[in-house]
Amino acid sequence: MAFVVTQLCKDCVDTACVAVCPVDCFYQPKEVSDEHPNMLFISPEECIDCAVCEPECPWEAIYPEEDVPEVLEADIVLNELCDSERDAFDLAEVTDHEPPTPEEVAAQKAKYGL
Repeated sequence: MAFVVTQLCKDCVDTACVAVCPVDCFYQPKEVSDEHPNMLFISPEECIDCAVCEPECPWEAIYPEEDVPEVLEADIVLNELCDSERDAFDLAEVTDHEPPTPEEVAAQKAKYGL
């Protein structure tokens, strides 16, 4: 079981989760497209299931694979792209971000019916 970054990260890309990852298993697309959205990806091959990233995500976008909400289940396969298409991804780097407000998080979740 690996952790999964869901579409709740799309266009938010807060790297607080990257900062705490002990194995550097977070990736970002080199070029954003419909197939490779502007979000973080967790490599299921590299994730050690330590769970430190999940509580650090201010957008509440990270889930254990078995707990991904049904509406976001396609994101499990989406995260696998950073392994199967590694040349299209760079290792994510920590950058400074202003944390979202609770209202921003709620609005992002509402986009997906959560």
